[in-house]
Amino acid sequence: MNKRYRMIYGLVPVFTSLICSGVAAQKTADTLLHLKDAVQMAESRYHLLAAGRYETEAASQNVAVAKYSRLPSIDATYQAGFATANNLIGVFYPNGLVPMTGPPSANNNYSPAASSAASVLLNWQASTFGERNAKINLSAAEARSQEANYKQNLFNHTINVISKYLDVLLAEDMVAIHLHNIERVQASLQQSRVLAHTGIKPGVDTALFLSELSKAKVDRLNAQKQLETQQWLLAQLIVTDTLPVPADIGFLDRLPPSFSGTDSAFSNHPLIQYAQSQVLLNNSKEAVLKKSYLPKLNVWGTAFARGSGFLADGSIKTWDGLGLSRYNYGAGLQLAFPIMKYGEVKRQLQQQNLLTKAAEERLMENKSALSTRQHIANTTFQNSLAVAAETIQQHRSSLYAFNAMQVRYNTGLVNFADLVQAQYNLLKAELDVKQAYWDAWKALLLQAAVKGDLSIFLNETR
Repeated sequence: MNKRYRMIYGLVPVFTSLICSGVAAQKTADTLLHLKDAVQMAESRYHLLAAGRYETEAASQNVAVAKYSRLPSIDATYQAGFATANNLIGVFYPNGLVPMTGPPSANNNYSPAASSAASVLLNWQASTFGERNAKINLSAAEARSQEANYKQNLFNHTINVISKYLDVLLAEDMVAIHLHNIERVQASLQQSRVLAHTGIKPGVDTALFLSELSKAKVDRLNAQKQLETQQWLLAQLIVTDTLPVPADIGFLDRLPPSFSGTDSAFSNHPLIQYAQSQVLLNNSKEAVLKKSYLPKLNVWGTAFARGSGFLADGSIKTWDGLGLSRYNYGAGLQLAFPIMKYGEVKRQLQQQNLLTKAAEERLMENKSALSTRQHIANTTFQNSLAVAAETIQQHRSSLYAFNAMQVRYNTGLVNFADLVQAQYNLLKAELDVKQAYWDAWKALLLQAAVKGDLSIFLNETR
């Protein structure tokens, strides 16, 4: 019974590895993904980034709309109506009233007749004394601001994709480490059975190793759950329905190259570029306000015709008004000066000036915050390299101690607790090494994010 059990138990890891490798191969064939491909997929597929692109294009189109206002407007109209001709001479406020034309009538006459009118009216704002150009510049500033906002969102999302890609790599390595730990426990379990059979070790060690094996499998299951969670989070960022499997698996097998750089201006950082665009946008709004109380020079021209069923002698020919009978034309200039506009604009300028100062303060705050984050990023990176060096030494020592302890256990010189403690120390050292490597790459990503240049990180993919 024991031999049969040992034979079946020995085949379990073989079947498990074959099944896992088959599942992994199936996933890899469908979703194998390089880091740069993940970044490109996120840029092209992520819905919020797509919305930002459309908004940026719309802002660019608004510049063309503002420029189109330089052209004159030409309106062609024709109307026909059926109404009475009662009329009075005098001035009234025409809001809500349909205006009448023609001389006053001697008395009320409710007999209706048809009338018609047609016209072509040209209206051209020939000169706004700089206001129109200021509005065009404002539209261009809004387009640049929208574009800067899109680049900032794209930059932040790319950082999130890279960070999550590293999280998936770490989770994959954690699963692999726990699988290797299961193999070590299974080997110790088999050895304990041999030692118990020969009388070198008590039979209780076998039961204790079975317990350790269950613990190791639980740890592996938890690591697998964490891996799939991180994969789905990455899938959300790159908009895919399948679990992505990273192809750039060499990150956590090496440390990133040393990097330290300072940039006090941060002129190329998307956050600074967006803040600068906000300052320029507010300056453009001030320029429009300063031009808004200046006069406007309009040029107008018209050709029009009228038809009426009311004749000059007072007789009515009801339907003759549908034909046009009088033709006219006219042209002229109009210079309009908004006399009371200055007081309103003065107060609007005071408000806008405060908003401009607020935008300038935000720009300075962003530069200050980036400067602080730069120092923190440099310190974090150097510290992560130092920690990684120590964990490598820790792993070497733990591996040596475990191998030595395993030999001593097999010869009966140490007990179960000593071997399990050495095995636990080795497992922790393996996990710490991967965590340290992951921390180092995250620190390099932080430096790239602070500097505003992701090529610092992406150029290291190979």
